[in-house]
Amino acid sequence: MSALVEPGDVHTIAPEMPAMFDGVKLAAVATVLYFLVRCLNLKSPTAPPDITYRDTPLNRYLLKSCPILTEEYEPPLLWGKSGHLQTALYGKMGRVSSPNPCGVRKYLLMQDGATATFDLFESLGDHRTGDDITMVICPGIGNHSEKHYIRTFVNHSQRQGYRCAVLNHLGSLPNIELTSPRMFTYGCTWEFAAMVGSIKRAFPQTLLIVVGFSLGGNIVCKFLGENRINQERVLCCVSVCQGYSALRAQKTFLQWDQCRRLYNFLMADSMKKIILSHRGSLFGMNSSKMEDADLSRLYTATSLMQIDDNIMRKFHGHDSLKEYYEKESCVHYIHNINVPLLLVNSSDDPLVHRSLLTIPRTLAEKKQNVIFPLTWMDKVIVGYANAICQWERHRPPCLRTRRGPCPQADGKAYRTRAHVCRMDTHTPRDKTGMP
Repeated sequence: MSALVEPGDVHTIAPEMPAMFDGVKLAAVATVLYFLVRCLNLKSPTAPPDITYRDTPLNRYLLKSCPILTEEYEPPLLWGKSGHLQTALYGKMGRVSSPNPCGVRKYLLMQDGATATFDLFESLGDHRTGDDITMVICPGIGNHSEKHYIRTFVNHSQRQGYRCAVLNHLGSLPNIELTSPRMFTYGCTWEFAAMVGSIKRAFPQTLLIVVGFSLGGNIVCKFLGENRINQERVLCCVSVCQGYSALRAQKTFLQWDQCRRLYNFLMADSMKKIILSHRGSLFGMNSSKMEDADLSRLYTATSLMQIDDNIMRKFHGHDSLKEYYEKESCVHYIHNINVPLLLVNSSDDPLVHRSLLTIPRTLAEKKQNVIFPLTWMDKVIVGYANAICQWERHRPPCLRTRRGPCPQADGKAYRTRAHVCRMDTHTPRDKTGMP
């Protein structure tokens, strides 16, 4: 039998319902578009880089010969104005596609039994000056020569006539075992010094361009500032997107502004994986300074500071996290650098808080050999290096770099918009993947 349907049981959709659904869809689309515009920073205007420098003949020459230092950067439309997307995309894919430069791996036995490694890449042609120039490169935290951004930069530099030597941070290569209970730390310069010494011995006539990315920027600046001898045969130094003071950066890394707390967690997770991959060497050797309790605390760590306090500081016997950060930060050594120094940072870097940028800006205002720009990365480095080499080539023989630091010249600090100094702008950060 068929069921009887009462008139009250029949329900119809009111004609205004479809219009209401369309309104909800439009609101959802509008909301998504709004957040995309905000997250991608699409409304941010482009402008020339923010530069701080002193008025010296060298700096005037560099700004004239390296126009990319002052040119307005036009970023890719969809992702080029977002520091977060640049960090992710450039770290994973390189600038456009990741080349595969061919190099030779070198092994160096350290005094404490550790084995440092670096990869050597010969130039793909003569340098424009005809000189023998080697870029000695220190990557970011836990990075090595096989990372996409390093391969991209090395390939670009090779094509400009530079030999490249890239340090592989101790413990960062998954297929290279540690030979001592120690791995890389925030400011240890031992492995980088060993690589530089090896290059100087292998190529007695070469001059050096020192380059450091993020954590590597801290290491190279600390290395040059630790001893004036380290500046011999160095034409210039370029530091890219470092934070200068770990102690001052510590508090900012716990803030959710620009998602730094999230980045902190992700980098801590990566560090845990590196440490645990060498657990036998770091915790099992008789000379190890680690205890079982340190390993337990490592498993529960959710920030770099916790890992630094429980693990990293103990590699060099620091009594506290504060002491570790104080002694391993380049902020206490960078003022000793007398070779030309380019300090590159970005205004939209999600990792380096803007308060930390007072360090390089103040240094550039006081020292004649320093230029501090907020601008793009790899092309700036090579352009600056080319200009330095050309400057050196045309100097009188008695004034050329003779295996030592450059003399300083008098000059005034420029801080005006008309002189391309201190212009507050949006500029993209370099994409080193990790700091």
